[in-house]
Amino acid sequence: MIWAIIGGMTLILFFNRYLFLEPRLPIRLNRGVKEFLGFAVPGMLTAICGPIIFVKDHQLDLSLANPYLLAGLCAIGLMLWRRNVLLSVVLSVALFYVFRGWL
Repeated sequence: MIWAIIGGMTLILFFNRYLFLEPRLPIRLNRGVKEFLGFAVPGMLTAICGPIIFVKDHQLDLSLANPYLLAGLCAIGLMLWRRNVLLSVVLSVALFYVFRGWL
C-alpha cells in the first residue's frame, strides 16, 4: 500500500511538472497567474525558515543570544547592502558559525 501511494504521488508530481515544462503543449499562463506564482518560492522559504530562526525549545526566541536570528538579520542586511546572493550566503553562513561558537 505504501509503495502504491509513493508511486501515485510520483506520477502526480511528474505530470504536474511535465505540463509546465513541455514546450510543445499549448499551455500559456496569463500575466496575473505568473505574477501570483512568483510569490510561491518566497512564501515556501518563509514557512520553512521562520520556525528555525524564531523558535527555540517550542518558544519564541527574539533575544540577541539567538545565533539564527543574528545570522538572518546579517543576511538581510548584506543582501540589501551588496545585492550579491553568493556573497550574502557565504558571509551569513560564516557569521552564523561565529555567532553559534561565540554565544
